[in-house]
Order: sequence, then structure tokens, then C-alpha cells
Amino acid sequence: MSNHMFSFLLLISFGIVVPSSVSAQTIGYFRYPAIHEDTIVFTAEGDLWKVTLGNPQATRLTTHLEQEQHASISPDGKWVAYSASYEGPIEVYVIPITGGLPRRLTYDGESARTIGWTPDGRVCYATRHYSTLPNTQLVLVHPETRAVERVELHQAAQADWLTGQPGLVFTRLAKQGSSTKRYHGGSVEQLWKYLDGQQEAVALTADYTGTSRSPMIYDQRVYFNSDRDGTMNLWSMDLNGGDLKQHTKHQGFDCLQPDQQAGRIVYQWGADVRIFDIATGKNELVPITLSSDFEQRRKVWADNPMDFLSSYSLSNDGKKLFVSVDGNVFSVPVKRGRTVHLTPDTSARYRSLVSLPNQQSVLALSDQSGEYELWSLPIDGLSDRKQLTDNGRIFRFRPTVSPDGKWLAYTDKNHHLWVVETANGRQHRIGVSDYGNFSDLKWSPDSRWLAYVQSAENWTEQIQIWSADSRRSHPVTTDRADSFDPAWSPDGKFLYYLSDRHLESSVSSPWGSRQPEPYFDRTTLIYELALQPNTPSPFREPNELTMDTAESNGGNDDDKGDEKGAIKVEIDFDGITSRIRRLAIAPGNYSDLNVTDSHLYWIRSTKGTSESSSLKSRERKFDGDETTVASSVDSYQMTPNTKHIVLFKSEQFFVFAANGRSAGNSDQQVSMRDVRFSIDPVQRWKQMLIDAWRLERDYFYDPNLHGVDWEKVLELHLPLVDRVTDRSELNALIEQMVGELEALHIYVRGGKRRTDGVSVDVASLGAVLRYDADRQGYVVDHIYKSDPDYPEKLSPLAHPDVRLPVKTVIRKVNGVDVNHVGHINELLLEQVGRQVLLEVLEPEAESERRVIVKPISMSRESDLRYHQWEYSRRLAVDEASDNQIGYVHLRAMGKDNIAEWTREFYPIYNRPALIVDVRHNRGGNIDSWILEKLGRQAWFYWQPRVGKPYWNMQYAFRGHMVVLCNEKTASDGEAFAEGFRRLGYGIVIGTRTWGGEIWLSINNRLVDNGYASAAQSGVFGPEGQWLIEGHGVDPDIVVDNLPHATYQGKDAQLEAAIKYLQKRMKEDPVKLPQPPPYPVRPGTKKTPQR
Repeated sequence: MSNHMFSFLLLISFGIVVPSSVSAQTIGYFRYPAIHEDTIVFTAEGDLWKVTLGNPQATRLTTHLEQEQHASISPDGKWVAYSASYEGPIEVYVIPITGGLPRRLTYDGESARTIGWTPDGRVCYATRHYSTLPNTQLVLVHPETRAVERVELHQAAQADWLTGQPGLVFTRLAKQGSSTKRYHGGSVEQLWKYLDGQQEAVALTADYTGTSRSPMIYDQRVYFNSDRDGTMNLWSMDLNGGDLKQHTKHQGFDCLQPDQQAGRIVYQWGADVRIFDIATGKNELVPITLSSDFEQRRKVWADNPMDFLSSYSLSNDGKKLFVSVDGNVFSVPVKRGRTVHLTPDTSARYRSLVSLPNQQSVLALSDQSGEYELWSLPIDGLSDRKQLTDNGRIFRFRPTVSPDGKWLAYTDKNHHLWVVETANGRQHRIGVSDYGNFSDLKWSPDSRWLAYVQSAENWTEQIQIWSADSRRSHPVTTDRADSFDPAWSPDGKFLYYLSDRHLESSVSSPWGSRQPEPYFDRTTLIYELALQPNTPSPFREPNELTMDTAESNGGNDDDKGDEKGAIKVEIDFDGITSRIRRLAIAPGNYSDLNVTDSHLYWIRSTKGTSESSSLKSRERKFDGDETTVASSVDSYQMTPNTKHIVLFKSEQFFVFAANGRSAGNSDQQVSMRDVRFSIDPVQRWKQMLIDAWRLERDYFYDPNLHGVDWEKVLELHLPLVDRVTDRSELNALIEQMVGELEALHIYVRGGKRRTDGVSVDVASLGAVLRYDADRQGYVVDHIYKSDPDYPEKLSPLAHPDVRLPVKTVIRKVNGVDVNHVGHINELLLEQVGRQVLLEVLEPEAESERRVIVKPISMSRESDLRYHQWEYSRRLAVDEASDNQIGYVHLRAMGKDNIAEWTREFYPIYNRPALIVDVRHNRGGNIDSWILEKLGRQAWFYWQPRVGKPYWNMQYAFRGHMVVLCNEKTASDGEAFAEGFRRLGYGIVIGTRTWGGEIWLSINNRLVDNGYASAAQSGVFGPEGQWLIEGHGVDPDIVVDNLPHATYQGKDAQLEAAIKYLQKRMKEDPVKLPQPPPYPVRPGTKKTPQR
């Protein structure tokens, strides 16, 4: 890092930052501007404000705790439509522009994002609520009657209406969810035009593969946002997509969320609102001053600090517990005494605590200096903190301290293993790993040896021991089985460890329904390694020759005391891998092994749908008892002197002696009531933005960060933190910053935001309802269908006890006339899973009848709509192919989709052809498992005495295959499609995919548990080219499901797949081989032919 950058970060740590483009007095991060004449409405502090051009003093319109966003002003200038989550779901509201009580327009129970107003005064919003395959669509709602009309486009996310002709220009796709800039993948936003009555919409910006969005129509031209020059700027074109012109030439910050009225366009740039006059070309800043107390910038006292616990450590004497919560470090007395706040300065983050043996200080990693360095914190809170290292250039993980306090060991994100001399801070790199990071660092009792785990070239975990004397490492386990969690015996004679060597499958063979696979549970065993030959084990079985020795080695931890002399650990590495003993402890799922003089401790976990963990102990002798110390454990730690244990469970700490007995009782609980602290939000936001910047630098798969000058990126964005007024704005700013990496799988989410905590569920009847005043109620236009083999998925109206026919009219809900409320869903609030009484009039009935239904949640309705789409595709394939082509749709590539594959594939594995549909697949990590199933090849057949032959390689698919993908196929769904083709299984049909193939793990959390995830593992092919990222998978046959035709029910991609497979089956029929004649053995009399 340059000296300039270090100085810059040092200034930041002291809060000395001056905004670059505005005066120091300006506070406010202005988003989602909308304009009408001289009035601009925008979002700041999570509320709606309005300001008049020429008068910078803004007026607050809303005050709710939740966010109000996406404002749009009505054509007559009297109303503001916007989106907010006042009762949980994000819905559409309107409010008078002069202020007043908001009125709710939608009850979709799913996200509803305001887009704008139609010329006739209806509010347009974007939602997935009416789609079956989850696509963003446009819906119009009348602000008075709440009558709803869907725009007849299968995919549409933004729009503006044409003047002089019925139609609109729209952005076909919603913005893909990853925070990136200059995106050119298959999910890119493009502008289309659709005229009422036209056969199909036409693309206007197909000549550019990047982003074109936010259409605004004025004077027979379409103004829009595009990154054609590398930054999102304002452009325009004629109504046919020609005569392209650029109107702004910003650099650094994108032009965001533009809105146009009467030839003037307002938009967000950085933290400000700017206005562009189309006629004059003038572009200027809109001065805005907020009349606010900026409540969310005020110092606040943390509530529920344990929600933000990041690390803890217990002092060697078991009397003080050190905790890191929300970046702060506290020393908490285990029994009674003073709770000490060791880090009152909230401008820095402290994490990864380690109690030092001297019991005078605790070690922590802190970014107080601008990089994460090791600091020593005096536990009395009175002396100065001491910085131990000064060369932080990469993320470091929690250090391990030697028992004498003279050494530290830690690993970093570059997979380097380091030791540090605490006396002088001198660091030594003792290992570099190319196969994952080092782990399980444990110092010997005499502080001269360090045991750790390193993966071998075959990725097997191997235990190594490093000598502080010789500065060399030695393997003490082989690369034949995973070995981990080394733990030294306090006397220095043994090293205990865990190893996965109990490989006994709970599935006996691959025969049976759905081709069962071996499953290995309870694989871990506990081993003892003698560090010197001929060392008697405390676990050996007593006999007449060893009885006296065994008795002399008896006793327990309570008897030992501290009278033993200095320990010196000696290790003979010759033949050491053969000096192991398996302990007589049943195999299990074990972790976190520790050893005392008389006991072993470890965590035992159960796997499956009901996972849980317990802390176990076992006496270190032949017939020792095994005890469950505590159940439902989250984690535990043992002090370096092996005398005390701190246990964390159910958000509570317990401290007790390491004597092997049951623990975790209320009298052992540590009170955290005095862990109280305040936070300066602005200082904290600066720390979080720098932390997000730093974590991207250290976690991103490319150390060169795609060639981006990452320091300049921070210099550009950091000053705007002084403008931020709430946590959501900080996320928006971080999104702009990390987007400069131009990589997918970077998501900015979460964090501690202001909320009212209210969630009122909108229940669903699992049907499309339409209000009909003439019929005095809501008409059931459609009941969502599902596979009858799974009745639990049925719509509430299709339940066997209900069975309402389509065109039934619902007139009352729980006795309330639906004509007396604005929307029927008002009567279904908080009715999920409850008995609801409906009064209905069926199509042929002369009188109403009553029926009891149990509404479902909107999330279940969403699943039901999706299920209808899947089921209808399957039926269409069955019908078109006369049951010769199988169909499987995979929504994602996660745990639930293993069941999805199993449920849908095995019933049709023996058909001559197969469509694997990964359109809209959200990704995951099971592509290799699915590809392996499809790659199984039958190479011989069984012929029983009677019946037809069947083949080996159980459930192998023998026919022709295609994959369907589209612009919403993402991540592991794309990997599957590309792998399917590369492995020669078949072709890919559809449209180019999302383009995200740098895999991620969300393990770089910010101090308040928010995150800006890093794309951590790139993907390349054997030809030496990066795959998929930024572009997507190009199908072999390109077929687009066009917006209007698909809305009308056509599925051109599915039809193309069926047609292709029918052709292949005709060209190359898939037949089951017939058995040859039964053999006649030599010397056997032939049976006469009959």
C-alpha cells in the first residue's frame, strides 16, 4: 500500500474526511428523484421529501420508520405514488403531494415497485405477483377504484407511455441482482417497444450488448440511461431506435434513477440530485437542504448486543470473559465485578479475541491503523492499547497464542501460515498452502511446537508439527485419511486428533428405488499419537504387568493442581505415523477436540433435518466414563491451561471447571447485562465502507482486482459517507463502490437498519380474483393448478373439501361484504392457515353457499404459481410427444432441488428423450451431481426368466437430451448447461444466460452482519479460457420467448426442444436391445425345435 493511501486511511480512522464535491455543511444522500414542473420528490433518511426548484429548503412528506422509495408524481401533480413496507411486504401507496395520510393501493403480499403513472392517471408498478415462471411484469392500478389491469407482456420492468399512439417503450428485464457495473451478460436490461394490437414487441437497443434502461419519452424521442461510454449516462434515440445521441458525460458516479417531465430530467449522481434541461442542454446540481434532526446519525445505544457477537475468549484463571460484540471489546467478570469496555472508540472494529496467558491483556485484530493489525488491550481498560504488528496487507484470521505468551500463530487469506514473536513483533512465514488454508493451530504445552492442519496435494487434511527450534515442519499423519483437530496432552506426551476413518455406508448397495447412493455418517474417530516410542497410554487395558503403573497414573484434574515441574516436549518423528492408537470411543460426527490431564472434550453433532450439537467428555483411562457435558451447544473454548471451559449456547455464556462433569447450569451463567455501549453511526459507517473495500481487496479471486485502481475507488466513494443519513444509503453507496470490479456474485445486503418490526401477512386463496361490480363480488377467474400426485400443493379453492369451480363469485369473507372494502385481501390479512368462512355464488347456482377454506401464505402462492408453470410444461411435453419425451425443470441447484430432480427424473428415466429445463435456475452447487447422473451409460443388460430386459448402471438415461436455458439461468445453472454441452450429452437451446461464474462464499461479514460478498473462485476450461463470467452461456440454438407471445401462452423454447428431439428420435431411434438366443452348452443334447 502506498504511503499516501496509508495516510489517507489514518485520517479516516480519526474521522478527518472532507466531502469532495459539496460543502461540509451539506448532509443528505438523495435517491429516487421524481419531477413535476418545479417540484422534485426524493428519498432521504428513508423518507419522502419534496423541494421546489429555486428554493433549496426541502419539506418532509413521510415519517414512517420503514423505507419509502421509488416516488412518482401523478400527471396532474397532486399525488405521489411510492413503494413502502409499512406492514411487511413492499406495497404501493399514494399520498397527496401536499402531505397527508398514505393510502394503500396494492395487497399483493409480494414486492411491488412503483414505476410511474399512465397518461390516464393509473399507477404502474412492477411485480412478480401475477407471473407463474417468476418474471417481473407491469401492472396498472387505479388509485381510486383499485381496479387492476396487467400489461400484456411476459417480461417488463420499467416503462413510459407513447403519446399519440397506444403503446409503450419498456425495459424488458429487471436489473439483475448482483452489484456490478458495465454488465454485458444475458440478463442485461434492454429497451423494447410495444404497440397495442401489435403482434409482438420489438427491440430498440439490440445493437448494444450493455445496459439501456429507464425509458422516458419526450418530443418523439426516447431518453434513457446507458453505460455505452463506460458510465451510466443520459442518451436518447428516436422511437425506432435510431439517431442515437449522448446528453451527459459523467465519470466516476453513474447517473441513477432518472425521471422526466416536460423536457426536464432529474437523476441521482453521487449523493446529489441533478437536473438536465433537454431544450437547452443545461445540466446543474439541485441545491437541497434537509430540515431534519438527522436522528439516524445520532449516537445510539446498542440494543441486543449479543446479536452481533463475533468472538470470545476466557482468561486463564477462568475469572474474566472477553467478548467482541458489534466491534467492541468488553471484559466481563464471570462471577461479580466490574464490566470494562476496552474499546470505547467506535471508529475501529475489533474482532478475533485471544486471552493472553499473562492475564493482564487480551489480544485482538483491529483496523484502527487502517489495516487489520494485532493489538494488545489491557484488561483494566486504563492503560494504553499497544499495536503489535504494522504490516497488515491481507486479511488475517484469529491468532493462537502459545502457553508462555511468547509466540502467536495465525493464517491469512493468501493461505500463508505465520508465527509472531510477541516481544518484538517479528514475524516469520512458516508455510504456504496451494490447497486450501491452514487450520486448527495448536501450541504444545512448552510453547516449542505448533501443530496445525494442512491439505495435501490430494486435498486430504494432514496434521503437521512445526518446531520453533529447527524452524521445520514434519507430517505426523498420512494423506490417506482426513485428520484434524490436534490437541496436546498437558504433559506433552501425546497428541490427540480426530480422523475420518470410519467409512461405513448406511446405504448397503446402489440397488433400489431412485438408485440409492452410499452415505457416510458418523465417520470420525478419536486417535492418540505417542510422541515418543514406548510411551504407555492412559487408555491401555490394565493387566498384571501394568496395574501398578496404571494406578500411579490415576487421579483427576481436581487433584493435579499446579505442582508439576516445567514440561519439555520431545518428539521422535521416526516412525511416528505408526504410533497411533484408536480410542475405544464410538464413531460420530466430531469436532473441536481438547485435552486436560484427565479428560478429552469434543463436540458431537447430528446431521440431517434436525441438526444439533452436544459437548462430550471422556476420562483418559481404559474404562473411563463418557459424559454429555451440555446439549444444544453452539460453541465452546478451553483455556490454554486446560482448567476452565466457556460454553456458548442459546445466546448465553456458561463458565465451569474442566473436570468432565455435566455443566451449563444457571449458576454457571455469565451475566451480560452490563455489556452496554453507544455507537456513533457516522464513524461506524465509515469503518464499514472501508471494511467492505478492504474485504473485497482481500477476498476477490483476482489479486489484481481486474486491473482496477482500488485505492482511487475508495478515495472517490469514501467522502460521500459524510452525506449518508441511514444504513440503506450506506448499502447503496457500497454498491456503487464494489460495482467497479465488474464481477457478478457481489451482493450488498443486510445490516442493522431502522424498522418498525411489523409484519402483517397477506393470505392467499391460490387463485386469480377479479372484482366485478355487476356480479357484486370477486370472480374466480383461475385456480392455480398443481400435480394431483402431490395434493398438499393444491390451491385452497381446489381442496377436496372445497372444490370451487372457476367463475364462482366470492361475496363475503368471514361475514364481511367484499363490496365494502377496497380490496378482498384486506379481509385476508393475518388469515394464513386459519379457517375462513366464504359466502360464494357458484356459476350455475341460484343461491349462495358457505364454505370453509384455509388460505395459504403469499410465498406458498408464489410456489404454487411456479408449480403450475412446471406442471403445465410437463403435460405439454407428454402430449406433444405421446409420452416419448421426459421433462424435468430445476428451479435451482440446492438441497431442495436434489429432491426435485429425484421426484421428476426417475419416473421418466426410461424414455427415448429428455428435456432438462434450467430456465430461471437460480444456481447452487449440485451441477456435478446432476451431470454425473446424466453421464451414466448402460453397457450390459439383464434378462430374467420372464419379462423384458433391463440395464445395469441403474437408472442410466439411454436417450437423446437437450437443455433449455434462458437469460435468467444463473450461476450453477449456467455451469450445468455448459458442462452438459462440453461433456457431449446434447445441445443447449434458449437464450444467453446471466454470466456469473466466479463462485462466492458469504464469509466476509461487516461489523453489523451486513455484507458485500466477494466473488472468490473463478472458473476456467481446459483450453485455458475463463468461462461464462460476464457473458453467459451461448445456446447452440437461439430461441427467444418473446414478451407478448409468451404472455399469450406460447413457449417457443419448449416447442423448439420438442421439435429437435422428435427429429433426433426419428433419425436415431432409441431401442432396447433384445437378448440373444439362450446358449446350448457343448456336449448337451439340443432340445428339438417345436
